[in-house]
Amino acid sequence: MIGSTELIQYAWYQQIAYIAGAGMFVMSLKWMSGPKTARRGLWVGIAGMVLAVLGTLADQRIVDFEWILIAFGVGTLIGIPMGQWMKMTAMPQRTALSHAFGALAAGLVGTAKFYYFLDPSHHADPTIGKFTMFAIGLEVLLGYLTFTGSMMAFGKLAEVLPQRPITYKGQNFVNLAVLAVAVVIVVMLIIDPTANKGLFVPLIGLSLVFGVMLIIPIGGADMPTVISLLNSYAGLSGAAMGFVLQNQMLIVAGSLDGASGLFLSIIMCRAMNRSFTNVLFGGFGQIVAKKDDDGEEKIHRSSNPEEAAMMMDAAQSVIIVPGYGMAVAQAQHKVADLATALTKKGISVKFAIHPVAGRMPGHMNVLLAEANVPYDQLSEMEEINPEFEECDVAIVIGANDVTNPAAKTDESSPIYGMPVLDVEKAKQVYVIKRSMNPGFAGIDNPLYYLENTSMLFGDAKEVAGELVTEFAKLGAMH
Repeated sequence: MIGSTELIQYAWYQQIAYIAGAGMFVMSLKWMSGPKTARRGLWVGIAGMVLAVLGTLADQRIVDFEWILIAFGVGTLIGIPMGQWMKMTAMPQRTALSHAFGALAAGLVGTAKFYYFLDPSHHADPTIGKFTMFAIGLEVLLGYLTFTGSMMAFGKLAEVLPQRPITYKGQNFVNLAVLAVAVVIVVMLIIDPTANKGLFVPLIGLSLVFGVMLIIPIGGADMPTVISLLNSYAGLSGAAMGFVLQNQMLIVAGSLDGASGLFLSIIMCRAMNRSFTNVLFGGFGQIVAKKDDDGEEKIHRSSNPEEAAMMMDAAQSVIIVPGYGMAVAQAQHKVADLATALTKKGISVKFAIHPVAGRMPGHMNVLLAEANVPYDQLSEMEEINPEFEECDVAIVIGANDVTNPAAKTDESSPIYGMPVLDVEKAKQVYVIKRSMNPGFAGIDNPLYYLENTSMLFGDAKEVAGELVTEFAKLGAMH
């Protein structure tokens, strides 16, 4: 493999492959920003990566393909089953795993290069330049913390680990202290990597520990932002790896990944009216009891699919608000069937998409696209909110926190100031939930106790199927 710290000169065909691949990555990001062009963007991105890999494999300095082929085989054996068999509802978990694998690769490469450069059997004067050591330190720090952080995120999303924040007194101070020590070690390694070689293993350990400590105080409601932040960290570690290996393609791809993840995180924080520090250090997601001002249990109203179908049959407009309840029940196809049935009767149907609904950015868009819901029926929050006041029936499918009116009225609420969907303004609201338990943010929703709200308890897929059946019965009676 490439081991020299001298400037590497790539062959003309490698340069062409890298330039073409970089251009494809840029176009891929642009096209994937819109649902109509997302499929094209995906294939262009794949083509760009194929070009980048082929260009790298064509490097004449590679003397042995044995371990490369083994890695290809192992990656293929893991990747194909993940792509084919993991359900769409598990996409957030799969994304977290992808970040973990990529970050671990960056961390391992940084570790290998550090010891390679300082190995006397490979170099007469074993040392590392200050910039290269800085890149290795950044690569290792971000790579390993992203690996453990992504694994923790996977555990929370898969409900293997507690979904609520795990907090304790002085937690932020401890977290920042661990990070500060790791940064100091990186600085010491930059100053003299040979003399401070023994600090490299503690750097790896602190990075792994900090990744765990970074995620445990973050509640499930903030997972979409956390996923995009981890995406940014993984990209930056990849860019640092590009500088270590002097590979322009890695620098470009990592920078694009890091920048897009960062911008997406900023957009999502703005959508929640939250800051990065509040997301990372706020311990958001503690359960808040559902009591009224007098300390009494609040009263909700229950309904059934037959009554809900009758209300929809008499409606002129219906707005469906999908949330994680739809995802976890894999109800998107039944919900699409309901929308189709309503549309055939001449009823206006729209889907209200909140930017942080679900467990990852664009979660609801992906699921509804899989169910072949027309793009023109999907409306963003700013576009759809003015229409709730004229809406006859709103159907909320497990979207707890993004429909919580307390964000607009209750200054003591942890989500106060977060832009939410104005569902409570609809003439009639039906909420499909398994129970009255609070959402992932752990906050009770006053919407459920309003006079114009009725609860439809049960699995979202089953309830949506019953709504389709009941609506069809009414159609047959007309």
